Amino acid sequence: MKNYWLAKQEPSGSRGYSFEELKKDKTTVWDGVHNNLALKHMKNMKPRDLILYYHTGDERQVVGIMEVTSKPYPNPEEDNERYIVVDVKYKKPLKRPVTLDELKKVPKFQDWELIRISRLSVMPVPGDIWDDIIKMSQA
Repeated sequence: MKNYWLAKQEPSGSRGYSFEELKKDKTTVWDGVHNNLALKHMKNMKPRDLILYYHTGDERQVVGIMEVTSKPYPNPEEDNERYIVVDVKYKKPLKRPVTLDELKKVPKFQDWELIRISRLSVMPVPGDIWDDIIKMSQA
């Protein structure tokens, strides 16, 4: 069964990586996650799972979709094995970005981690919420 996720990234700055850069690169290693809960979520990712790409910072919006292409594995750039990464590939942009302000207005999203735990960088997306975000992006 396919799972759905949301992963956040600052699109600019020295550590930034935008969805446009992923489009150009086609694939990348999703790394830099150190939060325990976010790491727990990443451990549950598997190939073919889909991820909403969320720009943080000034934008605060879902901008596109990427796909997991590997099982989680230890980050070769870190000394601690608990820090894991997954390989991802560019899938497609949303028809239009969906902002955090728009998402906060949807009553059924109020218990979702994106709204409740604003600093969390990786989280599951329930199927019905995924479907609603895709619909919102097409409006």
